Amino acid sequence: MIEAALQGDALTAADRFDHWREHMARTSCPMNIRPMGGGEAADFAAAELRRCQLGGISVWQAALPGAHLRRAAKEIQRSDPGVCHLVFSPHGGNHITHMGRTSVFGPYDMFVGDSSRPVDFYVANDRQPTRMMGLDVPKTLLPLAQDKIQQLLARPLPGRQGIGVLLADFLTRLLSDTVSPQPSDGPRLEIVLVNLLTALLAHHIDADGLLSAGERHQTLVPRIKTFIQQRLHDPHLTPPVVAAAHNISVSYLHRLFQGEEISISAWIRHQRLERARRDLADPSLDAWPVHRIAARWGFTGYPHFSRSFLAEYGMPPSDYRRQGRAADTR
Repeated sequence: MIEAALQGDALTAADRFDHWREHMARTSCPMNIRPMGGGEAADFAAAELRRCQLGGISVWQAALPGAHLRRAAKEIQRSDPGVCHLVFSPHGGNHITHMGRTSVFGPYDMFVGDSSRPVDFYVANDRQPTRMMGLDVPKTLLPLAQDKIQQLLARPLPGRQGIGVLLADFLTRLLSDTVSPQPSDGPRLEIVLVNLLTALLAHHIDADGLLSAGERHQTLVPRIKTFIQQRLHDPHLTPPVVAAAHNISVSYLHRLFQGEEISISAWIRHQRLERARRDLADPSLDAWPVHRIAARWGFTGYPHFSRSFLAEYGMPPSDYRRQGRAADTR
């Protein structure tokens, strides 16, 4: 799933900075990169960039020494993918000027940017390269008015509490070396990340009193779905629990899901079954008995899980697992 990977140690010392500068100028969202303070180019031997495409969005991880990245009007005219950026660093210390606002970002503070607007991004000039992670989402995928999102640009949004920590944790795990998404996972991961970003933005827009009633309603379902996906392992996850966590009535929760063509209870059951199905198809979990996989995803009894799985996929879970193994040996 890695679309692009760039490492400074693969280049000679004399070529490293020029290579990075050329690469940043050629991306779909070109930027100009300069040494911090306009002095000598820093040693980019430890610099790296990894980018992964998931459906219509991309996630990336970078490590950069002190540098000034600028996206000015000329870069925007050259290419504008029309995306909303989200960037955070576990270390903090980055300075950003965007939409006339200059802010200093602490550890895990999240920066929201707009590819259609100029930005100056100053990477912290520490002894070690600054590690950063980011997410680029087409603005057309976000069910929020763009003028409301503009209110959040270059404002530090906390990434160590609330929805921010869910998004930061998901991105960190997704970009770790231990996770290798398959191409078929891309559209599913895209949905999760868009929902998480929408929930984060909506939370802060709502806190500012800027969400209209229609937008609040429109963004509530993605926020509820994200909440559920994070808790599928909990057998006590029921509509009343979901409703209470979002300060709404159970009847209002059911009305929200009338537009989803599936009830809230059926949606929870489907998500649990999908996670169990993926585990049954995973050879690394062959040693796990089926009932343990069922319990892992919130099913309290094997008979109920087996009946539900049969109704959903047309065969018992044990047969599904055997069929997958037979296909692997052909």
